[in-house]
Amino acid sequence: MSEESKAYDASAIVVLEGLEAVRKRPGMYIGSVGERGLRHLVFEVAERALDEVLGGTASRVEIILTADGGVRVADDGTGLPVEHAGHSDGPALETRLTVLCCGAQPADRRFLYAGYFGVGLAVVNALSGRLTAEVRRDGARWVLEYERGVAVAAPTRTGPADGSGTAITFRPDAEIFETLEFSFHALAERFRELAFLNRELDITLTDDRDPAAPQAVRFRFPGGPSDHSAEQSSSLHPDVIAFEREYAEMEGTVEVALRWCASGEERVASYANSRPTTGGGTHELGFRDGLAAAVNAYAREQQLLTPSDLDFIPTQLGAGLTAVVSVKLDYPEFEGATRDRLGNGPVRACVAEAVREHLTAWLHANPAQATAVLARISMTTRH
Repeated sequence: MSEESKAYDASAIVVLEGLEAVRKRPGMYIGSVGERGLRHLVFEVAERALDEVLGGTASRVEIILTADGGVRVADDGTGLPVEHAGHSDGPALETRLTVLCCGAQPADRRFLYAGYFGVGLAVVNALSGRLTAEVRRDGARWVLEYERGVAVAAPTRTGPADGSGTAITFRPDAEIFETLEFSFHALAERFRELAFLNRELDITLTDDRDPAAPQAVRFRFPGGPSDHSAEQSSSLHPDVIAFEREYAEMEGTVEVALRWCASGEERVASYANSRPTTGGGTHELGFRDGLAAAVNAYAREQQLLTPSDLDFIPTQLGAGLTAVVSVKLDYPEFEGATRDRLGNGPVRACVAEAVREHLTAWLHANPAQATAVLARISMTTRH
């Protein structure tokens, strides 16, 4: 290697200003420049609107895949403040659209993770060929327009407005993404999931890309996770075993819904602050601890297990089990490179206690259904 090639000084350092870093390395901010990255743009915009619903300042969110390849996310909230209108209640919309992570919600139980990166509106703006924001607030309508993260003009007051709310419409930049085709199915799956986990949400997803075959679906589940378990067919018992409980020790709440079905497949889905934890974690371990404690104790009490018998093992307990385990924490701690595993230590004992107590009470109160569940578990081979 020559001395010239080894030379490295301040002149070799490149400083990327503003949103230039996002456009230079988009994968660092949204994970992918393929269809998965496109979806993250939608989730980042929707997350802010959904948090308004959870915060009580909005009642519904509408997501539309438009005929021109864009996406419109609208809410009926108070309308984000516009800097030129002289408001001071939170970051102005212009700042949110141009400063990284500005306006990002604190990681506590009141807010969700619609996406997985929490990078905010500025990243969506930077990676959009065109973005338009419309704000209806205090009787006025404001419009802001950007191209690749740069304002086309100053925010414009376009006249009076009825009601209030914020609508953001964007078209992903063809210079950045490998595809511009959104998956309606994948978006619907995630928004459906969020609605199950947060009973306050009212989400409508519409696809207007094909005028000959428009489609729309509304996600609203007042029953929360228990609605998800209730959808399962061929169940061994009519009841969905569901509960919600708060623990100061883990600074949060746990909500569980479970049901055993006739099939042998186990379907246990766990979440932390509405984020899928496919790697499991302390909440899922606690769920399995509590499940084993309740079922084994009841089986011994009913003499289905003798003193010399071993306890039922996880594969037996999980046969046919469908469950949703959701915790919402003030200070969630995620582990792993993909942050898909929950690490909060106190969560395990709290979830275990809640599951053990509620499942034990259900088994004693429903002996006929409990017998069907124990028969299903007993017939599963140990392995």
